[in-house]
Amino acid sequence: MKVILALGNPGEKYVHTRHNAGFLVIDQLAAGQSAHFSNKPKFSADIAELNMSGEKILLVKPTTYYNEVGISARAILDFYKLTLDDVLIIHDDTALDFGKIRVRKGGRDAGSNGLKSLHAHIGADFWHIRIGTDNLLRRQVSTDRFVMMNFNSDELTILKNWAIPTAQTMIHDFLSDHISAISVKL
Repeated sequence: MKVILALGNPGEKYVHTRHNAGFLVIDQLAAGQSAHFSNKPKFSADIAELNMSGEKILLVKPTTYYNEVGISARAILDFYKLTLDDVLIIHDDTALDFGKIRVRKGGRDAGSNGLKSLHAHIGADFWHIRIGTDNLLRRQVSTDRFVMMNFNSDELTILKNWAIPTAQTMIHDFLSDHISAISVKL
């Protein structure tokens, strides 16, 4: 079993915010597989189950809000008796230019409260896909405000046509045990 856990905030008002870049990736992956999310309170998450190449895959959107995603991750790892090698995290990163995607294993939290929560609850030695959300607007507003702002229409087009499909390719690499540290940009 593998777990693809995206960072984001639950609720309609957050759907297209920068913090929800990870949710956008797995929402599109689920839609492409005709999978549907259902609420699983014992995991503090909405979960869609897939079967790819004979392996069960959980797509996880924590309902704990971004800063407490580690609670959901810990509950899933404990229940299914999984290791960090079975988990891929997908999240936004304001330190990366918009559209840049970086894959790595481990690393620091870089100021991300979601990563801080994961590190506190499950450790830091997991694979993750960082989706760059930085742009000039970030220099005009606080980071807290910036991550809660919606992507503009041009950014959404780039996400849907390039960043999300690229991230999905990296997800497939993870699922087939061919993932490697990489950085790509538009």
